[in-house]
Amino acid sequence: MDSLDFKVGELLKEIILDDSAIETLDRAVSSVADAIESIPEQLVSADAAPKFVADLGVPTDKKLSFTFKSPESIQVGGSHSIRSVAKPDINVDLLVRMPKECFHEKDYLNHRYHAKRLLYLRVIEKSLTTCPVVRKIGWSSFQNEARKPVLIVFPVVKSAELSDFFIRIIPTATSLFSISKLSLTRNNVRAFTQECGQTQATPKYNSSILEDMFLEENSEFVRKAFHEWKSLKEALLLLKVWARNRSSIYTHNCLNGYLIAVILSYLTVESGGNLITKSMNRMQIFRVTLKFIATSNLMGKGLCLQPRGQCNKSKEDMNQFLQSFDIIFLDSSCSFNLFFRLTRTAFEELRDEASWMLSSIDKCRGGGFEEVFLTKVDFTAKFDSCLRINLKGNSKICSSNYCMDDECWRISEKDVHSLLQQGLTDRARFVRVIWRSTPSDWNVEDGFSNFGNEPMLVGVLVSSQEKSFRVVDIGPNPENKEEVMKFRKFWGEKAELRRFRDGTIAESTVWECEPWARHLIIKRICEYLFAKHFLLTKDDVVHIVDQLDFCLKLSGKDPESSSGALLEAFELLSKRLRLLEEIPLRISSVQPLDPALRHTSVFPPQPHPLAYEKGVNKKPSKLATTSIQSLDVMIQLEGSGNWPVDRVAIEKTKSAFLLKIGESLQEHSGALCIATKDEVNVLMSGYSFCLRIMHEKGLNMLRNQGGSDKIKVTSSVDKELLIRSQHSSMINGLHGRYPTYGPVVRLAKRWVSAHLFSSFLAEEAIELVVAYLFLKPFPFHAPCSRVTGFLRFLRMLSNYDWAFSPLIVDINEDFTPKDEKEIDENFMLSRKSCEENAQNVEPAMFLAAPYDKASEAWTRSSPNRSVLKRISSYAQSSADLLTNLILHGADGPYTWECLFRTPLNTYDAVVLLHHNKLSNPQHLLFPAEMNCGKQVIRGKASKDFQPYMILGGGVQSLEDARNKVMVNFDPTRCFLEDLKREFPNTFKVWHDSLGGDAIGLTWEKKDSRKRSRDGEDASRTETTDALKRVGEVGKGLVKSVHLFKVPRR
Repeated sequence: MDSLDFKVGELLKEIILDDSAIETLDRAVSSVADAIESIPEQLVSADAAPKFVADLGVPTDKKLSFTFKSPESIQVGGSHSIRSVAKPDINVDLLVRMPKECFHEKDYLNHRYHAKRLLYLRVIEKSLTTCPVVRKIGWSSFQNEARKPVLIVFPVVKSAELSDFFIRIIPTATSLFSISKLSLTRNNVRAFTQECGQTQATPKYNSSILEDMFLEENSEFVRKAFHEWKSLKEALLLLKVWARNRSSIYTHNCLNGYLIAVILSYLTVESGGNLITKSMNRMQIFRVTLKFIATSNLMGKGLCLQPRGQCNKSKEDMNQFLQSFDIIFLDSSCSFNLFFRLTRTAFEELRDEASWMLSSIDKCRGGGFEEVFLTKVDFTAKFDSCLRINLKGNSKICSSNYCMDDECWRISEKDVHSLLQQGLTDRARFVRVIWRSTPSDWNVEDGFSNFGNEPMLVGVLVSSQEKSFRVVDIGPNPENKEEVMKFRKFWGEKAELRRFRDGTIAESTVWECEPWARHLIIKRICEYLFAKHFLLTKDDVVHIVDQLDFCLKLSGKDPESSSGALLEAFELLSKRLRLLEEIPLRISSVQPLDPALRHTSVFPPQPHPLAYEKGVNKKPSKLATTSIQSLDVMIQLEGSGNWPVDRVAIEKTKSAFLLKIGESLQEHSGALCIATKDEVNVLMSGYSFCLRIMHEKGLNMLRNQGGSDKIKVTSSVDKELLIRSQHSSMINGLHGRYPTYGPVVRLAKRWVSAHLFSSFLAEEAIELVVAYLFLKPFPFHAPCSRVTGFLRFLRMLSNYDWAFSPLIVDINEDFTPKDEKEIDENFMLSRKSCEENAQNVEPAMFLAAPYDKASEAWTRSSPNRSVLKRISSYAQSSADLLTNLILHGADGPYTWECLFRTPLNTYDAVVLLHHNKLSNPQHLLFPAEMNCGKQVIRGKASKDFQPYMILGGGVQSLEDARNKVMVNFDPTRCFLEDLKREFPNTFKVWHDSLGGDAIGLTWEKKDSRKRSRDGEDASRTETTDALKRVGEVGKGLVKSVHLFKVPRR
């Protein structure tokens, strides 16, 4: 048995009901059926549900009154009839056949059938309310169709496993009306007319009645197909799990469990080509079904459960079906379209999902088990843009009847889809509109008044970055008068005639914006279209696209907008370095190492007024930061055999080279060079660059000789530089392929820092995790929006099986099976080492990259298991909150800002810093607030350091200010280094590297043994003294220290 088959088997064990549960279900269903059969005859009138009848538009006359009679038959339908109920959704369909005596010959007209159908259910409801075997009764709708309610009965069951089990009472109408009266071309809702007064055909309405007439027959077809076929039932269960995880396809206008069973049944018979045979196992059937969905021609020709020779439909009849519905799948009677609710867009999405899943099975590790069966592909994580549209009370909805041929909510879905598809054109790959209009707590006595209270959901899957975020849409040529009129009518004031660079003159729409705000173009288009065509305000349309931008902006602008100037400065530096001739060895390469130079820095540095070359006249601002962030740059010199071997001599030689390089730059270009013992910083073009030399000879000596201790120490710095340069080069290439990658990484880094995990998760590790989401997005497509990418990042942190699976980030897709085997072996060795010695620090998060197959670069010692568990827990909470915010919006205290607010009472002690003494106070997201815990010490702010300096207008004053600039000075980092030096084994330090003003402390050693009262007092005193020393170490920076928990000694 292979691993995939084993995992599938274990999954089936979890979702299949055992024999005792099935027996309990059978008893409950039987008792409810007996109770329904015992209901006495009684007169029924519209008074039982006047609001529902009125909303249907049915007159409350004698034609609606009838004598209730017991059902002609009651039988189990749906999944339970073929023993394929899949946990956790445990319910049973009870098909109740209504007697013909309850209906008149022409009750198929004008919704009278639907009204009587409800009245019949009202009698059953009234009777079951007092039945001792029934615990609770509610209402829902059949496939979200308001005019077809179903009764939800919760029977009394003693099993805890079945506590949420319910029975759906679904009326059927076998042989009730003549099929010819319900043909697609007939009008059976007389009020449904064209503007000229001519009646229109009502295919949706007619199909709604036909569905009830053939429900039992089609259920029997499915039952026969599944009879004593274990692998087919297991395949159905697997397909249900797959579909349920995909909320946009497992819905009223696409797929459900019943239709999946129909498809499987079809594939087992002659009409379906006998594609499924009894020799196949469950996974083979699963794949065959997905392939059929992905390649079937339901939109072009349509399919029929009956073989072609036995189907009594002419070519004209089939053409009528094709004109009336998007998707055609005729039942065994050849009179009813089983897929009459499916829309073209929903089916296209279904086909794409099926095709993509087949790719997942082939391309993912382990046969794609997790991607196919466990990963939640819900609305929020799948689509690049999500919209919530409030149409409650909208004039376009209220002005029409609730139900004509189709229901007003379904018509609105189509209208919104049509509007967005026409407006977004090729910007969108898919536009998916779903309005779950049935209230969750519906009472039929209220009629349809509460339908549509929930917002409509719209998902947009963008086609590509280039198409989706372009500024100009080109319309028709002015010579095409008819198309121009349509274009101007649709776009209104946004339409304009424009001449393009190639001389073309055409109608167009222009969405001018800053380059950093192009991700908002689709939002602007949607808001404009809804305002023009639906008269909706911005408050009625919530477009999830920029709600998280607040944590990346400074002064209302994204600092990434100045990255062009930064890259130009780096290119200028690179050019100047290569042209230097005064140094003994020429510079052969210059490579960027800093995240800001690969678009993944949360706050890339802005041009500093004091970091320009001499003679460059830049109008200085009134304020400048006292500290300037320096960007690491690696340089390599041309080869030479004269390098020393001694470690100290090599480092001294590097320093000499750097000093000479700095002098030359200062002499030739006027750049300011600041040299220290370990580095040279070059200030030019408004930025500071920290130069580092990689000595490749040391690396070669390490590889060839196995390396003495001296060589190993020497090359450790060079090895780090080499790895950083390889990482930076790969990430730069990835950002070129996926422009959304940078913003997603920045959000991820902001979240990690905001929750004080900066000490434990390296920036490069975050970049690799996010890279995996783009390179191996299965079961999704690569994200094209920052919110969607960020949500997937959070879910991956919380759900990935870090303990048993390495994360392989194959950036250039060049890993061979041999490479993957090597990575797996390294991973197993690390886990074995960890099991043998629990104290041994091994990577809890194993990240393998082309330059690091043993996960030694970024996660070798951190995070450990306990920290990773904490990170995963925080990520799960944030992912749940973000999902809820996307679907429902902010609710009370739970707002978008909460995603980046971390609870401070989860630490043993908290140190608050004076935020006006941070090196970059503008980076602080939320000032920390402390309302609990014992304050141990409070400190005053130092006057020695100010984060900003005031600039005067004179040249001399600017020179003085330049001399006061501190490169890479960060008082918080210095304080953290002092803490770790003073308290090496006392506590873990949790901090925000992006400018947070709170530091969390957790005690390292804890003893679970009980302590005496004297011991507790002594421990508290020791702890208080230690925290006072913490305040002393950070004197001038520390605002206060608060104690929450005393360590157990």
